[in-house]
Parts: sequence; structure tokens; C-alpha cells
Amino acid sequence: MAFSVPGYSPSFKKPPEILRLRRKRARSQGAAASPSPLLPEPAPRRAALAAGLPLRPFPAAPGRSGVGGPAAARRNPFARLDNRPRAAAEPPDEPPRDQQEAADRFLDSNRENDLQWDEMSPERTAVTALPQTPQVAYKSDGPSSEGTELPVDWSIKTRLLFTSSQPFAWADHLKAQEEAQGLVQHCRATEVTLPQSIQDPKLSTELRCAFQQSLIYWLHPALSWLPLFPRIGADRKMAGKTSPWSNDETLQHILMSDWSVSFTSLYSLLKTKLCPYFYVCTYQFTVLFRAAGLAGSDAVTALISPTTRGLREAMKNEGIEFSLPLIKENGRKKETSGTSLGHAEEQAISDEDEEESFSWLEEMGVQDKIKKPDTLSIKLRKEKHEVQMDHRPESVVLVKGINTFTLLNFLINCKSLVATSGPQAGLPPTLLSPIAFRGATMQMLKARSVNVKSQAPSGYKDQFSLEITGPILPHCVHSVTMLLQSSQSGSFSAGLYPHEPTTVFNICLPMDNVLDKEVVHKELANCGLHPKTLDQLSQIPLLGKSSLRNVEMSDYVYNWRS
Repeated sequence: MAFSVPGYSPSFKKPPEILRLRRKRARSQGAAASPSPLLPEPAPRRAALAAGLPLRPFPAAPGRSGVGGPAAARRNPFARLDNRPRAAAEPPDEPPRDQQEAADRFLDSNRENDLQWDEMSPERTAVTALPQTPQVAYKSDGPSSEGTELPVDWSIKTRLLFTSSQPFAWADHLKAQEEAQGLVQHCRATEVTLPQSIQDPKLSTELRCAFQQSLIYWLHPALSWLPLFPRIGADRKMAGKTSPWSNDETLQHILMSDWSVSFTSLYSLLKTKLCPYFYVCTYQFTVLFRAAGLAGSDAVTALISPTTRGLREAMKNEGIEFSLPLIKENGRKKETSGTSLGHAEEQAISDEDEEESFSWLEEMGVQDKIKKPDTLSIKLRKEKHEVQMDHRPESVVLVKGINTFTLLNFLINCKSLVATSGPQAGLPPTLLSPIAFRGATMQMLKARSVNVKSQAPSGYKDQFSLEITGPILPHCVHSVTMLLQSSQSGSFSAGLYPHEPTTVFNICLPMDNVLDKEVVHKELANCGLHPKTLDQLSQIPLLGKSSLRNVEMSDYVYNWRS
């Protein structure tokens, strides 16, 4: 469609002629060694200016501003009339193209998984990747510290990126015998103890087998063509994937029946302290079940995050007692289900507080002139407060003791546990565990080492990196860091990328008493974890709503930030 502008004439000069005139003017002005006046505006621009259209001025050509040169970029003045500003220019100093491409491979491939959570969690820590190296710089207001041990971190990681001045070639191309030995060591929960420093890690069969052992986790259901973690915000990654159960109620019933058997099996292992912990990942929330003795608790615990008022009300109706650890109660009772007597007491306390709040009006004799809010208004205000924390970390729910078994039955029979529409329709939640359970499939985290060049004051130096991706469970983070202490001579750094909805699992829970560490180790001796890993997971969480995001080890001493 022709663009009509008053006073606009189609008899404008052709682009080659305009460019030729500009070059001629630039040469003549350069020879005169004096500042050059700007070229007259072309006819199209004069017409557009007369019509009041917003235009962007042409960039100065080389020689016109007095600072001309080959680096100055020439822009086509005839691209379009309604030019919009360009994006910000790229940094002038960039590494070579091959190094830039190598660094780009380290961008967080799981970033899109947490899009929904990013919108709901303004507390999320900013993470910025440096373009020239796989190193990661973090901006965080969270706690930081140093020591010989890392704090326990109960969040699920989607990616680990280790960097070191020594190569990670030992982690690549495991022999068939080493891979088989690593699988056997995992199934038999073999305890592997490595020396403090390994002279030639590539020749250490023990190290390579232990590395294979640390990458194993167990999953249900297992559908090789479908990504089953993370589930929150994963609709885009699952879109277009084959899901024959989405419109088949019989198949959905079979899938849920198998899932219920696997879920019950995991809980039984947990209760008998043969499984340390496991996760239930639904499309709306995640549940962390922990055995008694872990995280400083003397009872089985379950943390659910994020939750909604509807879910909490449904749990109340099922008789599940729970608390909201991050919500200050301000003197009133915690949100728990209870008997009718408990509800009556809570209502009486609420009514009494309401009466006291208006007693001063009676003393002044103006109680009849002030409209007292009715019970419905008060209830609506409370409900608004409860809804405001939905989908946020503050909505995390804690269930303890025998109530975790009631929670198990609730989740098995909860119809809203499974999506009814969309790419995840009819798909049971994902079960993640460090040990085998009924119906589980053994899975392996993906690991690869990459050598790149990084900028240094003297030029470029070799930088060795090891990247691990997948649902990385807490015990795996500890196991791998123990191996790297030996293989990298106690010197490496790591960037940790958590699945954001699970970072709140690091909150410190109310403790009734202090547990004896020796008793905990004895009772959980057969849970399948390395004694040092078990010792770490027994610690009281210190990270709060954050998680480990940057770890550096130097001379066998950790320095970490969250």
C-alpha cells in the first residue's frame, strides 16, 4: 500500500546518486580541513518531517564528524521512514568467535523451565554468565561463608558447572567395565573412599567408577521421549510430544495405578529408614519427603511448595494437620485442621479479639456512630491475605509424623494432582529418589567435559570445565564435590542452578529436641548414602529460602554463596 504524505514528491534521487554525493562532499570537506556542514535532508525525509512523522537522524558517515574511520558503521538511509532506535551496541572487546561459541554452549539450557516461577518469585537471586568463559558471576544478598564442609542444600539442581585449572578428561569415555562397576557399586551402596589427591586422575579406575556411581538416580514414570523433570512450567517443552493417554481414560487409570504402587513403595522404604528422601513433582507443586533423622527432625517430614488456598483447604478437609513455617501467626493459631472444638476455640478467640478492638469506642460513647465490620467482611479480609501468598515461597506447608501417611493417601486420591488439559494431561507426577523402589527406572545424569580459552591479563589461558545436567538430587551434589576434591587437588569452582520452586525446602524447621548424630547414623546406616553424605543431610538447614549458587574450593577449603 502506498504511503501518502502531504507535500511528498516521488521524484527523489536514487540511492547510488545520493551516496555518490555524500562521498564527494566528505572528500571536499576533508581536503579543506574544516568541519563539514550536514548534507541537506533527502526529499523523502523532508516530506516526512513536514508531515510531523518521527524520524531518527542518520548516523554520521566516516569523515563527517571528524572522527571517521573504517570502524564507523554505515547505515542504509533508505531502509524505511519510521526508523526505530537500534538495540544497544555490542561490547567492543569480545573473545574470538570460536571461544564465544564455546562459551555459548554453557548457557543455562534449563532457564525456560522456571518462567512461571520467575514471575511469582521476586526474591529470586540474579545470575549472570560471563560471555567469554563458562565461569559464573553471582549477585546475591544471601549468606556466604567458608569452611571444610558445605551447608546442606535440599533444592533440586538442574545443572552444575565445574571449572578448574586442571583437566576433567578422566570423566569422559568410561570403559564398559568401569561403567558396569559403577552401576554395581550404586546398587550395593558401596562406600568408596579416595585419597586426598590423585596424581593422574585419568588412570584412576576407582575414581571413574565412583563418578559413574554418583550420577545415578531413580525415576517413575519413565518415558524416554518425554522430559519428566521439571514439571512446573514445562508445558512448552512437552508441547507436541506424543501422549496416547491424554484422551484414553483406561490408560490413565493404568498409569495412576502403577504410580500409586510406586509411591506407596517409596513411602514404606522411607518410613523404615531404607530410603533417605524422595520428591514428588507435580505440574503445580513439589513435595519433599524426608526420613526421620534428616534435617534435624526426629520424625518423618513432608514439605509442599508452592501451595494454594484451595489445596490447603482440601488438606484440612481430609484431616491432615499441617503448619506454615514462614507465616508469622501474630498470636493466633496456626493453620491446621482439627476437631470442631478446635474450630470453635479459634472462632471464639477471633470474636474476642474483634470485641476488644472496638471496646475503646464504647468508652468514648461513639460506638453507635461507627459502623462495625460484619463477620463476612472480616472473613473476606482473611481470605484475601491467604490468597495473596498462593504460589509464593511463603506458602510452603510442613506436614510431620503420622500426618505424612494421611498426606500419602490424600495425594493418591487427589484428582487435581494430575492435569486435565494441556501437554501434561493425564500424566502422573514424577517420583525422584536416590535409591531403587518398586516400578522405578534407573537413570543417569548427563556429564561432559569441555576445554575452552578464557581471557587473562597475559592473553588467553586454558580453562577446563565439567557440566552435569538433569534432576540433580542433594546427595549427588555432595558426592561429586567429594570426588572433585581428590581429582582437582582441592581447587575448583562451581556454578549451581537450582529448580527455583524447590529452594524453599532449605528453611529451618521448628525443632523439639536435638538429635544424637551417632544414633541418626546408626538408624540410617542402610539408607544407601555415603556416611559423609548422610552426615551432611543430617544437618539443620541454614540457607532459608535461598540455595547454593556459587561454590569455590581452594586448598581444600570451601567458599560458598547463596
